[in-house]
Amino acid sequence: MMALRLRDPYFNYHHRHRLHVLRTSLALVVTYALIEGLQLPHGSWALVSALMVMGNLPHIGGVLDKGLQRLLGTLLGAVWGITLILIPDPPPGVIPAWTLIGIAVATHATFATRYGYSALMFGITLLLVVGNGEHELSVGLWRAANVLLGTLIGIVITLTVLPQKATDVFRFLLADNLDKLARLYHAHTASAAAIDVDTRELLKTTTAQLVKQRGLVDAIHRERRLRRDALEAILALERRVLSTAELLLETHWTTREGHERIDAMHGLREEQHHLARTMGTLAFQIRTGQPIELQVPRFDLDRYAPQAIAARGVDGRMLFSPSGYLWLNRELARLTQELSHHLAGLPRLPSQRLRRRASRHTLISDARRLATGSDLDNGKRKEPNDAQ
Repeated sequence: MMALRLRDPYFNYHHRHRLHVLRTSLALVVTYALIEGLQLPHGSWALVSALMVMGNLPHIGGVLDKGLQRLLGTLLGAVWGITLILIPDPPPGVIPAWTLIGIAVATHATFATRYGYSALMFGITLLLVVGNGEHELSVGLWRAANVLLGTLIGIVITLTVLPQKATDVFRFLLADNLDKLARLYHAHTASAAAIDVDTRELLKTTTAQLVKQRGLVDAIHRERRLRRDALEAILALERRVLSTAELLLETHWTTREGHERIDAMHGLREEQHHLARTMGTLAFQIRTGQPIELQVPRFDLDRYAPQAIAARGVDGRMLFSPSGYLWLNRELARLTQELSHHLAGLPRLPSQRLRRRASRHTLISDARRLATGSDLDNGKRKEPNDAQ
């Protein structure tokens, strides 16, 4: 059972905070045991490096990105510092001047780029190696070696102990956002008394999760699963789906006559419920690592054209704009289809690893298997929320 959990992405995701504490603590224990057992001089820098490289990054891609930048900055800083120390009988002020020049060049070269952390580590390591003016080569070498040791331990522990992939975090956040939007959309099209959904809170959560996904782009790119441009395209579509859904959810009618005009559009509610189920199914396929094989129903605006004439109440005042309301529904369906099509074109998005583990979490079972094709058209597809 424990062996299964070690490779279970769902278990690792749901317990990612506790597991990150475990990995960080283990990295510090291993580092401390090494520096004490080997009696390494200036060993505290190894502890600091192990903690810094893991920091608040609980996933592989983030630690790899930060760790490799730390290694690069540390190596370059150590080489530059040792080169300065080896200058025979340097005139006063030469070493401090070239130290400052090196830090300035590194900072300028990485300004407004994702390699700013490398520049920071270059400067820190260079200052550690050069020291307070004593310029002892052995001290500089030991300090640089300890920084490298702590960084490598942090990377190895992250890769081997209940690893959490940034790609999985992105996948689960995307699926959860689509699932929440499906619930919100379904609640919008159903009776307010029948479904109690906190619209504002769910929209706030989906927006926050979209921001978290954007922060994972570099880490996912480091894991070599999805390209940065593909991730940016997914995020742009997700943001547009969220914005359209939010506009739609904020569309209210203030009179009973307006509500009755919407209800009079025969077939509209069925199309809306169908779209909500389809969005939930897309979330389900993403979450369980299945190939994205989904056709999103297209809203036929011509069907409602005769009823989309600007409606007025008995007092002659405008009730609402049916055309605008219908367009928002059509746009939500179109964007969902575009997102589905884009995800289907990513060959490395489906995951056998996730599919194998999904059944252990009742995400997939014989009784609750995803329907496709004609089952969707006949309205026989199970609600994805029921399978969770």
